[in-house]
Amino acid sequence: MTKTIFRNIFLVGLSVLLLCAGLFFGMQYSQTEEETYAALSQEALYAEKGLMLNGKAYLEALDDVNSVTWIATDGEVLYDSEMTPPIPNQSDCSEVRAAFETGEGHGSRKSESTGESTMYYARLCPDGTVLRLRRPLSVIYYALLAVSPVFWVLVLVLLISSVLAFRAAKQIVKPINEIDLEHPDSNTYPELAPLIEKIQEQKMTIEEEVTQREQMRREFSANVSHELKTPLTSISGFAELMAQGMVDEEKMREFSRDIYKESQRTITLVDDIIKLSKLDEGGVAPEWENVDLYALSSDVLSSLRPVAARQSVTLSLEGEKAEIRGVYQLLNEMIFNLCDNAVKYNRPGGSVTVTVTPLEKGALLTVSDTGIGIPKEHQKRVFERFYRVDKSHSKEIGGTGLGLSIVKHGAQFHGAEVTLKSEVGVGTSVSLKF
Repeated sequence: MTKTIFRNIFLVGLSVLLLCAGLFFGMQYSQTEEETYAALSQEALYAEKGLMLNGKAYLEALDDVNSVTWIATDGEVLYDSEMTPPIPNQSDCSEVRAAFETGEGHGSRKSESTGESTMYYARLCPDGTVLRLRRPLSVIYYALLAVSPVFWVLVLVLLISSVLAFRAAKQIVKPINEIDLEHPDSNTYPELAPLIEKIQEQKMTIEEEVTQREQMRREFSANVSHELKTPLTSISGFAELMAQGMVDEEKMREFSRDIYKESQRTITLVDDIIKLSKLDEGGVAPEWENVDLYALSSDVLSSLRPVAARQSVTLSLEGEKAEIRGVYQLLNEMIFNLCDNAVKYNRPGGSVTVTVTPLEKGALLTVSDTGIGIPKEHQKRVFERFYRVDKSHSKEIGGTGLGLSIVKHGAQFHGAEVTLKSEVGVGTSVSLKF
């Protein structure tokens, strides 16, 4: 954290210094350029007077420092202090054109004689000719070098800023590192009170979640033990009686059916526990594909029709085709569990309706029944593992108590929202919004 704060403070300081340096040297360059043109203008004025008085001889007498060009009205060069004839016509040069038109002109470009960037100033003389002075652009760079100590001052300021930034970062982080979560009252920094309170709240929340998860784990273990022990005890009892020859031939077939029934119940329970474990651990094979919920619901209802017919429950499917991305086997189990519960907890002559509705993004599947309903105080817990509203009734109709848990975890796996509405004596409706 110290490194992050230091880096951010340092980068802010560096950005400010670079911006200031850019502005300073930019203003210095602009000012030096203006001063150079002003000096050339003054020199051109003096050269014009000398030229008018003494003619070309005055220009030839000037030292080499002053680069001068005398241009006739048609652009031909009458004299140049550096270039020897023949010299190209200068009427196309921007500063010369401006001088003929407005009396003076200036600009910068590469010199034809030296090849380096050069500043030009041209002045119209009373006789209609143009006098042009030039000076290499490097004079501005030399002027900037004259203020180069300022650059080293900036470097020094940057070094000092980095030291101060590091110290500031350490001072900022120090109070946070010294927080004693075991004794929050010992905090001497009022500014950190909200942070400490938030940490304490999160700590309490985590402890509560850990306690709750441990309680759920214990309950799950106890429920699994109980649910497995019940059928295994029955199987063991029947087998013991049969092994001791205490069962006559008439009862042998009945005991065999009971053993088979309890075995199937145990297998179903173990399968459901394995499914839930895979969902908890994210162990479901990610075989994602396009699944039509309407067609899938039709298949599920077809498989349940014999069971529903025995209980005089009518099954129906409404809606239309609605495709989603999902794991087919898991979706099949979710819909089957919802429909199976709707049949089991229904009343003779009742009905189960599955409605599939395509949405703009996703789909909505609803399983409604006209069964016994779920009391309001139990509705929040029916998705818990092994939770049963009426244990005696659940024992009569069978089931593992894990069906709705698989629905809940399957919905979470698919990012779906589960909604339950129920009224005792009226029926139950469970919706899955994908």
